[in-house]
Amino acid sequence: MFKTTTTLLHLPRPILPSFTTTSCGVCRKIVSRRMSTNPPMEPKVRNFESVEEADDKHSISKSDGIRFRLVSYNILAQVYVKSSLLPHSPPACLKWKARSHAILGVLKKLEADFFCLQEVDEYDRFYRKNMDSLGYSGIYIQRTGQMKRDGCAIFYKPSCAELVAKERIEYNDLLDSVKADSVQETETSNESKGDENAKDSRKDSRDLNDPLVRLKRDCVGIMAAFKINKPFHQVVIVANTHLYWDPELADVKLAQAKYLLSRLDQFKTLISNEFECTPSLLLSGDFNSIPGDKVYSYLVSGNGKPAETIEEEEEAPVPLCSAYEVTRGEPKFTNCTPGFTNTLDYIFFSPSDFIKPVSILQLPEPESPDVVGFLPNNHHPSDHLPIGAEFEISRNREFCS
Repeated sequence: MFKTTTTLLHLPRPILPSFTTTSCGVCRKIVSRRMSTNPPMEPKVRNFESVEEADDKHSISKSDGIRFRLVSYNILAQVYVKSSLLPHSPPACLKWKARSHAILGVLKKLEADFFCLQEVDEYDRFYRKNMDSLGYSGIYIQRTGQMKRDGCAIFYKPSCAELVAKERIEYNDLLDSVKADSVQETETSNESKGDENAKDSRKDSRDLNDPLVRLKRDCVGIMAAFKINKPFHQVVIVANTHLYWDPELADVKLAQAKYLLSRLDQFKTLISNEFECTPSLLLSGDFNSIPGDKVYSYLVSGNGKPAETIEEEEEAPVPLCSAYEVTRGEPKFTNCTPGFTNTLDYIFFSPSDFIKPVSILQLPEPESPDVVGFLPNNHHPSDHLPIGAEFEISRNREFCS
């Protein structure tokens, strides 16, 4: 086991992006039938399916390359579990004791090397110690607001990877540039009007037309660099995030996505310089964005593919592609509720000749019995499904110091 040494990196803040308003709302049809309240929770976990071509299966053996499995899962914070909001769910499966143990059961069955979890609200009291008993260490960031109890966590196996650096992402940092502009405008107004209280004129505003209100969503993310030393030295960056949910604030989600990739690009550069190599990059989470919308199109725009829904000058600074999209296509859905059923969760990676997905976690079809009646239910403890991919890094790339 490697001794973990953590360095908190303080990076300069990038130029903050502008944003414009748009919205979307596409749902897929799921059979609606209330689940029985009698059966106990029996988590349903599907298998990883190989996506290698026949010729590729023998090109790099497991002994010649690094293989690791990453799973992303919005586990549904217990603070958001209300029977009044989830009337379709059996009451027994909404109780914390049943849900928490079912979630652990899902994670245990998936056997990932890295777990990127969103809506984690019992990190210290439950997840950290229970994941430790399964052989995982973790890092965590709680949402920014005083009343927010959930956040994002990355769990990893110290026997597989050594944590060498980490950075927090707080999307409320987007307010900094707005505040600077606001102060300048207010000072000008004070000089002309002599109103000493003008600086506080927006303090209690709830107007969504006010950028200070519109952008303050308390969303967060976390990125970390890991050194994998077997069978050879390689650095992998794993990032996990949860973007804002409201489709009416799609412009805010796009601003968050731009800020995320600008920070990720800086972090990648710093790690590259520190370890004198090009790290592999993985980004996962709940992006609250459907395939093809502005956020999704922006995230993959740095990969050289045309993005029809965004302007050319807004190309992402980091090339990314979706592990599911380049193999079997995006899932039909990862979130399944009566009001909305579609794909919101993704695993992105920086494509190169040295890293590729070799298997992906299978997901249910809309008519599958375990999703009938929507989620959560006795087979799925969250309203989201876990997604996962196994990656392989070739030995042919440069080693890291």
